[in-house]
Amino acid sequence: MDKQQRKKMQFSAIYLVIALMVAWLFQALVFRPMVIRQSEVPYSQFLAELEAGTIDRVQLTQDRILYTCCSEGEGDDGKAYNVVPVDDPDLIERLAASGVTFAGEISSNSALPMLLGWVIPLLPLALVWYFGLRRMGQGGAGVMSIGKSRAKEIQGERTGIKFADVGGVDEASFELQEIIAFLKDPKRFARLGAKLPKGVLLVGPPGTGKTLLAKATAGEADVPFFSISGSDFVEMFVGVGAARVRDLFEQAKAKAPCIIFIDEIDAIGQSRATVGAIATNDEREQTLNQLLSEMDGFEPNQGVVIMAATNRPEVLDQALLRPGRFDRQVQVGLPTEQGRLEILKIHTQGVTLDSDTDLARIAKVTAGFSGADLANIVNEAALLAVRSEHTGVMMDDFDLAIERVVAGLQRKMRLKPEVRRRVAYHEGGHALVAYLQPDTDPVHKVSIVPTSKGALGYTMQMPDEDTYLLSKRELEERMAVMLGGRAAELLVFEDTSTGAANDLERATEIARRMVTEFGMTEALGPVRYASPAGMGYLGQPGGLRQDISPDTARLIDQETRTIVESAGRSAFQLLKQHRDALDAIADTLQEHEVINAEQIAHIVGSLMPSAA
Repeated sequence: MDKQQRKKMQFSAIYLVIALMVAWLFQALVFRPMVIRQSEVPYSQFLAELEAGTIDRVQLTQDRILYTCCSEGEGDDGKAYNVVPVDDPDLIERLAASGVTFAGEISSNSALPMLLGWVIPLLPLALVWYFGLRRMGQGGAGVMSIGKSRAKEIQGERTGIKFADVGGVDEASFELQEIIAFLKDPKRFARLGAKLPKGVLLVGPPGTGKTLLAKATAGEADVPFFSISGSDFVEMFVGVGAARVRDLFEQAKAKAPCIIFIDEIDAIGQSRATVGAIATNDEREQTLNQLLSEMDGFEPNQGVVIMAATNRPEVLDQALLRPGRFDRQVQVGLPTEQGRLEILKIHTQGVTLDSDTDLARIAKVTAGFSGADLANIVNEAALLAVRSEHTGVMMDDFDLAIERVVAGLQRKMRLKPEVRRRVAYHEGGHALVAYLQPDTDPVHKVSIVPTSKGALGYTMQMPDEDTYLLSKRELEERMAVMLGGRAAELLVFEDTSTGAANDLERATEIARRMVTEFGMTEALGPVRYASPAGMGYLGQPGGLRQDISPDTARLIDQETRTIVESAGRSAFQLLKQHRDALDAIADTLQEHEVINAEQIAHIVGSLMPSAA
């Protein structure tokens, strides 16, 4: 039992004793006198009833005479009365002469019988009260601990995670290892005047390993590590969040040097000057203000490092991001090809792999995947291998796992022949346009099997390498690939369908960003017209700036439409020139449902030797 639990037990015991004392005083001073007064009669009435022979029993006590009248019928014990005694030497003789049963009572100075008479009936209530308070107090959510911090102190050996278990984030690991080295040996840094950073903010898209880095820091650091989520500070009661922040830092200062980790800090750290905000949350602001004060206020905060993680840095208050609070911002981005290979090696350590499994190839074709995505792929591949009763996880299992993550589960549903033919030409159009253009990602697989995500088919492209920069030509070719399915339907059926809805959405988004963000049109020039709002890791491209004139907005719409239509015409012309290849790919898809890159290359090469 720790110190805090002992305090709770003492607190409950004190209240229990106080309650018993109050009950005893109420019984002795209020309840018992009230009952006695209700049945009290004059001494003269007692003598008259004694002479009349209506008294059955008499009990003589030190301060009262208790007597019971004779019963009037069967089942009636008679009424009981009490009398204040007077100095009457002849009382015993009168009682003996009347023939009533009388007895005395030994006086006792002990209060034990009276206490037991009250404790025993109150004991069940006391037990219910005790266990009720204990249940309410579990998890730190009791009424008396509502202002206490919910942070959990983590011992490093409990996490079981070291920096060696985190792959693909070498730069971020180095930054955090430096913090740990500072905490372990501050003199090494202090001799040159270096100061310990007060805060480290981990920023990056979801699934890139921010929380995993925090766990590795807890596993490596030889200092106390307090972990808490941003949402744990805010409650429905005003002032609770600020009280929990104060309590957290009091605990941390008592155990300094130490590290505090706040996950999803955007829950309490949102900007207090949000443009267009109708109302503000005073409780959230009070919590943020207290956090700012604790991180860099008048009182020194020596030896306490604050770590935090968020995937929405654009919504954080600027006062939180300034030097002196979060001195260091560590970008935890999507892993590179080498990083993905490291992550795959870590997650396949406990997995039995087949001899044909090539992790380097998997890392190559999973550009844009986060660490969480790769962990999911490894697990899905293992499940597929178990389902197929393989002796080890094969490359085909990984390919199916990637397709499941990207496209969704395959659905067993039969399509009408005309729908199936249209889908085959639609997906064949995507694949052929991607194959014929030099700067597009290679086609990995084409399928006309419906998926759980609502698609009746899909064309999967996998890049050869990570892409960090795109030219205008590459963007135009990407849009042509997206519109290749719609162009194939126009060419073959002279009509379009709803199957191109998502293609149009993605192509329109690229074209609009080319106009409003990248300055890739002559009519509007190299000017940014898009609003920066919403451009975070989770946000979508923002709308137009508020100072855009109606004429400019109209011109932006015109240029966006022009770019999309140009990409559609380019795709249509390519398919028209290579109609034989399109028909062959569509026929193969209708026959086998799925074709890969090698089959597409063989079909196009046999019909167009120059394109092979």
